[in-house]
Amino acid sequence: MATNPGLFTEWPWKKLGNFKYLLLAPWVAHGVYLAATKGWKAADLGYIAIFPSLLLRMLHNQVWITVSRLQNARSRRQIVDRGIEFEQVDRERNWDDQILLSGILLYLGAMYLPGGQHLPLWRADGAVLIALLHAGPVELIYYWFHRALHHHFLYTRYHSHHHASIVTEPITSVIHPFAELVAYELLFGIPLIVCALNGTASILAFEIYVIYIDFMNNMGHCNFELVPNWLFKWFPPLKYLMYTPSFHSLHHTQFRTNYSLFMPFYDYIYNTMDKSSDTLYEKSLKGKEETVDVVHLTHLTSLHSIYHMRPGFAEYASRPYASRWYVRMMWPMSWLSMVLTWTYGSSFTVERTVMKKLKMQSWAIPRYSFHYGLTWEKEAINSLVEKAICEADKKGAKVVSLGLFNQAHNLNGNGKLYLQKYPKLGVRLVDGTSLAAAVVMNSVPQGTDQVVLAGNISKVARAVAAALCRKNIKVVMTNKQDYHFLKPNMAEDAAENLLFSKTTTAKVWLIGEGLDASEQFKAQKGTQFIPYSQFPPRMARKDTCTYSLTPAMAVPKTLQNVHSCENWLPRRVMSAWRIAGMVHALEGWNEHECGDIVLDMEKVWSGALVHGFRPVAQV
Repeated sequence: MATNPGLFTEWPWKKLGNFKYLLLAPWVAHGVYLAATKGWKAADLGYIAIFPSLLLRMLHNQVWITVSRLQNARSRRQIVDRGIEFEQVDRERNWDDQILLSGILLYLGAMYLPGGQHLPLWRADGAVLIALLHAGPVELIYYWFHRALHHHFLYTRYHSHHHASIVTEPITSVIHPFAELVAYELLFGIPLIVCALNGTASILAFEIYVIYIDFMNNMGHCNFELVPNWLFKWFPPLKYLMYTPSFHSLHHTQFRTNYSLFMPFYDYIYNTMDKSSDTLYEKSLKGKEETVDVVHLTHLTSLHSIYHMRPGFAEYASRPYASRWYVRMMWPMSWLSMVLTWTYGSSFTVERTVMKKLKMQSWAIPRYSFHYGLTWEKEAINSLVEKAICEADKKGAKVVSLGLFNQAHNLNGNGKLYLQKYPKLGVRLVDGTSLAAAVVMNSVPQGTDQVVLAGNISKVARAVAAALCRKNIKVVMTNKQDYHFLKPNMAEDAAENLLFSKTTTAKVWLIGEGLDASEQFKAQKGTQFIPYSQFPPRMARKDTCTYSLTPAMAVPKTLQNVHSCENWLPRRVMSAWRIAGMVHALEGWNEHECGDIVLDMEKVWSGALVHGFRPVAQV
């Protein structure tokens, strides 16, 4: 929202939500009807092509979002080295409104504008005219209109909404109040209207021009430099005809320079070019050595989870993971992406965060959850995890935390396999057991004297059970086999508090994976279910029972560049396994935590609190 919103700031279809797409339905249906009744030869192809063109533009923008976020996660050629937060993602979530608006205008033009009907596929003279009109009137008018928007009156009422994003993403380019974007659409429509009126319009020329505008807009706001220097050496005048991402980035950081649309020509003429433009371009293009202190190794979960990762759908990733109808509709693409990631030979960087002086990245192993249950994938997955650990070690990372199934006992013995293979490993391996167990311990209500431990017995479950028994809290197990497995491994003074019983009156259940619905229904009404597993349990009870989050903590404000949710967790909440790696590095601990090793829970919990991590309220 602008500082002092002016007239027609709000989009007219804002209250429609996702139903706004229905505004195009009559025209789309009409186009289908024409194609079905008149045939492709007799129908107006330009009219019919508008809707596919809009879909292509949405795909084009999404590709830019993904590429930009992948590039900036590695930070090598990043221009503005600052993070973005959820506020910016929320502000920019309606980037498709601009495409919807242009679609409406194109349909109206195709129906009522003289010369806008039954366009030929291609006309070279029309394409040349569009290029000339853009370089002349469009660029010149935009330049002065843009300067006017930076006047206090218009800036506070309209343009400040766009400039609220200091660190830009590709979609920042189209985040404007409604009135401002209408003005842009009319401006960019000048070449198209003129061509239609003088009879030189064509379908491909129109489409190429629209894609050109989208491409340059996205490129200028992508926040990483990608225009090669050899282009300007090969054709020196190009520097006046095409801007670079670093050129426009200066406009967002300095505000009063580099006003041009796509062609810096007018900034040179009117002496508004930022004097550091060339220097920043060379510096950004050269890049910098990528450094990282903490690497968190995660992996894809469900089939559609690839859209929920930070390089996926920005708005979708900014909320806790949930299955959505529009995501389910994309199952063919989801399957294709699964095949592509499966063939990819190494982990890839999906996220970059900073806390104090600590630089952290999340790397994803290109496998989905179900792959970890396949015997024939075990060797390949271990090889991928091993490769990632060695790469992190080579980059000088201090800690690698193993997330989700990357630390599964039946896969690598909670990371022990890698220490056996690399006994002189410089980077510390952390499976996060101590902090995850501490979170579970501190989730048990004060005054509780008895809990139920149910589900698959993991390393975290063993640590929690031992700690509770040492505090003289009775731990009741309902599975006899698990009870006999756990009992001999406990200290003698604590083992007497570990009990086996088929029935219990305890109203606190500590649950892990493998606990089915029928077991949950054995709990009394009002029971609090506290997961100790990495993955959330199925919430079978819909009565007075409550379910806590999987072990996690709220992160402090000092942790920056957090604008996506970690799987199913709320905003600015991260899993204990991930936070454990951060705390390990912040405290400078030199030991590993993997295999059978469990660090002092009290020490790790205190360390997390000291650095600003906080318990999460029950959901």
